Amino acid sequence: MRLVDHFIVGGSGEAPARKGDIFDPNNGGVQAQVALGTAETLERAVQAALKAQPAWAATNPQRRARVMFRFKELVEANIDALAHILSSEHGKVIADSKGDIQRGLEVVEFACGIPHVMKGEFTQGAGPGIDVYSFRQPIGIGAGITPFNFPGMIPLWMSAIAIATGNAFIIKPSERDPTLPVRLAELFIEAGLPEGICQVVHGDKEMVDAILDHPAIGAISFVGSSDIAHYVYNRGVAAGKRVQAMGGAKNHGVVMPDADLDQVVNDLCGAAFGSAGERCMALPVVVPVGHDTAERLRAKLIPAIHALKVGISTDPEAHYGPVVTQAHKEKVEAWIAKCVEEGGEMVVDGRGFTLQGHENGFFVGPTLIDHVTPDMDSYHNEIFGPVLQIVRAENFEGALDLASKHQYGNGVAIFTRNGHAAREFAARVNVGMVGINVPIPVPVAYHTFGGWKRSAFGDTNQHGMEGVKFWTKVKTVTQRWPDGGVGDLANAFVIPTMG
Repeated sequence: MRLVDHFIVGGSGEAPARKGDIFDPNNGGVQAQVALGTAETLERAVQAALKAQPAWAATNPQRRARVMFRFKELVEANIDALAHILSSEHGKVIADSKGDIQRGLEVVEFACGIPHVMKGEFTQGAGPGIDVYSFRQPIGIGAGITPFNFPGMIPLWMSAIAIATGNAFIIKPSERDPTLPVRLAELFIEAGLPEGICQVVHGDKEMVDAILDHPAIGAISFVGSSDIAHYVYNRGVAAGKRVQAMGGAKNHGVVMPDADLDQVVNDLCGAAFGSAGERCMALPVVVPVGHDTAERLRAKLIPAIHALKVGISTDPEAHYGPVVTQAHKEKVEAWIAKCVEEGGEMVVDGRGFTLQGHENGFFVGPTLIDHVTPDMDSYHNEIFGPVLQIVRAENFEGALDLASKHQYGNGVAIFTRNGHAAREFAARVNVGMVGINVPIPVPVAYHTFGGWKRSAFGDTNQHGMEGVKFWTKVKTVTQRWPDGGVGDLANAFVIPTMG
């Protein structure tokens, strides 16, 4: 059986003592295994990184940018094969897999401009004959712990900026779909990146803890569930590291009475059910404002949901494919049952969905539940599947309150033709990313990505200039070149507070 091994300098060095199964979500079978590493595995990667990183940091930024340009070209040339690798392990349809990789490439494009964004500041004449300047230097070794739902985009988000700024980078991808990150690391080497600068280690909690504790790793970026994000943040910070840890989400889509409901329904079908709902920026809660809006929206949603096609990941006509594992399928269906037990009205039930010829696949049909209320556990928690909940609001203030008071604060959207309402909503809502008639408000790569409340732990966001700041440290130099000779006391430097 195929083994997905670590991608570290010199190879893994030994047969893995532990392995994890990699499933094919389309048929439920085990298609490969992944080596589960130890602290010793990580140590080999760290030692290679320590050896390679100083020379990479000393490489001028133009040359580092050229590696990024070449890497981008290679990914684009191989995107069909990369998308099939992603889909075969995750289950998302090919179009979604290509989108996953493309959004990551947009951050690579931003990293191609690293010579410009790494420029520091300079002040001439800050004092008599005194100049002050600052510049950015890499942290040294960074690590990224990435989730199963975006095995292309999120490793690229992290690695592109970390590497372009002069760091060595170690990726610990999800053991559920680890092949694509390894292939991306191989393409980095093909693009001219020195060995040891981008490596991949596999593992479970044992490997995560080794990364969090290793004294040579200076910064860690994480994306996953909020409970684990909180754990990663606390343990990493306690070990003296910089940590940005992105957690879960329960994004709301507020629908005002004046909204274009045909457009809203089209957007909701993609945002709630695309990629089987396994996205931290999915839109699993729709909040129609007013009874009439709710009834009209529901009437349009039902036939649109019934028209969605669930299929295998290689079906070009499928809107979405299976979820990632059998365990996750069972978890999603348990949340659906919980919501009904709590009093939600089942409108479209996706439980028990099977696909002819793929009866053992991890499929969940599109599900719509109405009359969900804020006191329900199924509303409070992230379901992470193809489930759309309708939570009705009486007025604008009630809808604003729902999104603002939820424990998660990743993204939110408002659908309206009223500019004042949209502006008021964007200014007041207690959520980190806002869409106005945009259902999934993921910012472009030169802005930053990050939520609020339990959706993010740490002080900096992903990619954009926030990413550059996270992966670098600022050094400030105050310099003076006296006019007089040695021992000229008249030209002695005096700090202003000394009199």
